[in-house]
Order: sequence, then C-alpha cells, then structure tokens
Amino acid sequence: MSAARIMKWVSGGFEALLGIPVLGGLLVIASGYYALVVMLLLHIATLVVSASGGAPKHGSILGIVTSCVAWIPFVGMIMHIITAVILMVDAAKKEKTVIDVAS
Repeated sequence: MSAARIMKWVSGGFEALLGIPVLGGLLVIASGYYALVVMLLLHIATLVVSASGGAPKHGSILGIVTSCVAWIPFVGMIMHIITAVILMVDAAKKEKTVIDVAS
C-alpha cells in the first residue's frame, strides 16, 4: 500500500469523525478550532504525497477547501462528510501497476 493511500485513509477517517453531527462540532469547538488547522495541514501533506506519487489529488484539494469553510456550522458538517467519502473511495481504489516492458 502506498503512502498516498495510507494518508487518504487517515485523513478520510478524521474527516468522517468530524462529520458526525454533534460529536464533530463539539470536537472542533472544544479544540478552539485547532482541529480544522490540523486537518488543513494533514490535507496539504496528503496532497504533496499524492502529487509526488502520481495519485489523484481531488480529495485532498476538497479537504483543504473543507478545512477553510468548516467553521460554518451546517456547511462544515456536510463538507466533512463529502470529503470523507471522496477520500475513502479514492483510497479504496486499486492502484494501477505499471509494467515496464523492456525491448
């Protein structure tokens, strides 16, 4: 399993946790909104690893946007859920193997 897939599972799992209606909101508020900063940094790191490995980057980009707008109560919850689904579906996809056929 590649580093990009592992990071997508981790960031998708945390997004799913923050998407739980009451629990996610309490975690964000109790942390003084630092949970969103941590998620932003995690999504940036996932984006860098995905870009260097040639993996799809759309889930990480959506995660960065989510971290920036998630302070809005219902918008944040919906964005966390959508981002979690996209990241986990992306991480669950089979990796394409490149077969080098030497002449």
